[in-house]
Amino acid sequence: MAGTGSRLRGSTETIAKPLIPIADRPLISYAIDAFDEAGVETIHAVVGPNGEELAAAVALLLPPHMRFHAIPNPNWQKQNGVSLLAAAGRVRSPFCLAMGDHLFERSILDQLLAQADPTRLNLAIDRKIASIFDLEDAMKIRTEGNRIVGIGKNLNNFNAIDTGIFICPEIIFEYLRRVLKDGDCSLADSVRLMAEEGNALAIDIGVAWWQDVDTPEMLARAEQEAARLL
Repeated sequence: MAGTGSRLRGSTETIAKPLIPIADRPLISYAIDAFDEAGVETIHAVVGPNGEELAAAVALLLPPHMRFHAIPNPNWQKQNGVSLLAAAGRVRSPFCLAMGDHLFERSILDQLLAQADPTRLNLAIDRKIASIFDLEDAMKIRTEGNRIVGIGKNLNNFNAIDTGIFICPEIIFEYLRRVLKDGDCSLADSVRLMAEEGNALAIDIGVAWWQDVDTPEMLARAEQEAARLL
């Protein structure tokens, strides 16, 4: 949750992106519910500007039995790989990773937990390409069997979409350090390198639903579909 949500700021100037209401509930509350129902007991949230205020607001949304730790990212202006690196040494392997601005059905977590190889990166992928709301903006994936062999927003030859939901081994932090350039990297950079070395697996979400909430148009679509999560 370390970004500023700049592409949504036009209509939500005073609301932190994870707290934007969808069907009268904060966006992040849906992910919290999904993790809680899947048996997750501790959530770490990487935060950026106004991180203390955001973390305090998010903590109020958690059930009393769930532990919550905010991890400040002083380099929040950089790419999301740097945000994940801020969690190095704070999480146990294997750990779940999700984007703070994604909605998803809990069944996606169930499938990841059931099929993941804890020694490798496991990414939930969506093969329902025709159903993707904004395909141009989506992170494309190319797979061969259950292996990821390509990733990128501009990938021409792809057969799946990255949902932004992972189960990760601790070695991902080493991959992030390897792809750092001038102190910056994206998560996709590390996934690409792990794929090249045979350490990135794809787990198909089947009929399950998810939605990135990155623009006003995506927000409107999420409002229409949020009943799936209630």
